[in-house]
Amino acid sequence: MRGLACSDFRATPTAAPDNERGVAVEISTEELRDTLLQQLENHFGAKRFTNAADAFDSVKAFVADRSARG
Repeated sequence: MRGLACSDFRATPTAAPDNERGVAVEISTEELRDTLLQQLENHFGAKRFTNAADAFDSVKAFVADRSARG
């Protein structure tokens, strides 16, 4: 099976979010950040995508949905 594995993506803390090349979300504590990272790993760990744009949009939608819920 060919495709892009989500493991090609990295989550990195930053003081200067870049929504053009990444998915930026403000997280108030390290505990909440770690929880989100675990959710991302659980949801996307085994998924494969046919291209980077599809993977990026999927991760962006997932993070936006989780952020909207609080």
